[in-house]
Amino acid sequence: MERKHALITGASRGIGRAIAAEFAKAGYDLTITCVQSEYKLNELASDLSSRFDITCKTFIGDISDPSAVERLFKGVKDIDVLINNAGISYTGLLHEMSYEDWSRVINTNLSSAFFCSKLAIPHMLKKKSGKIINVSSVWGDHGASTEVAYSASKGGLNAFTKALARELAPSNIQVNAVACGMIDTDMNSIFNKEEIDSIIDSIPADRIGRPEEAAHLILQLCTENEYLTGQVITLDGGWV
Repeated sequence: MERKHALITGASRGIGRAIAAEFAKAGYDLTITCVQSEYKLNELASDLSSRFDITCKTFIGDISDPSAVERLFKGVKDIDVLINNAGISYTGLLHEMSYEDWSRVINTNLSSAFFCSKLAIPHMLKKKSGKIINVSSVWGDHGASTEVAYSASKGGLNAFTKALARELAPSNIQVNAVACGMIDTDMNSIFNKEEIDSIIDSIPADRIGRPEEAAHLILQLCTENEYLTGQVITLDGGWV
């Protein structure tokens, strides 16, 4: 039986790295991307290939740039699952934010999902089958002070998810998002221990989440239910 193929953006660390491991363990061939951590990405690909006997290709490039995404997809012959995980954060007051930083956050977190989905969908339409998962954030629904651009990008990603799901449902392609709360990743290393402890005090589960928990949920969305689409599923330990 031919293995399925998943493309995961932003896979060199954090949630993306955990997703790659989860899908490799489930027997998927992979294409994984990152923008600059070439050594880490290649090391991950080699490890997953040897441990799980799968094919794992790598791509180094900025997927906020449509020309880079076009280069990426020149090497994609088939795709069953697209996981739009690549994302960056920005913390600071909106009126002090540069135009360049605003564009960088929006393009990396939101426009890249359009660029990748646009090129993945034709492959899925041929088979009348496919999954697109967008990794979002609780701030996409609730908004976070000093993270306006990030919140806006994730709110846009949530709307993108719901609209695209309606568009693709007749073709048996499901589109969902996972809105993560506080997850133990490098992106949250900007917080010191006191700040992390304060956040944990406000989370009913009394801890922050693990990247592996997000990865497991995303795998479930791709393997267990073809009627579930257009949903933004919150994974935050009851936080917000």
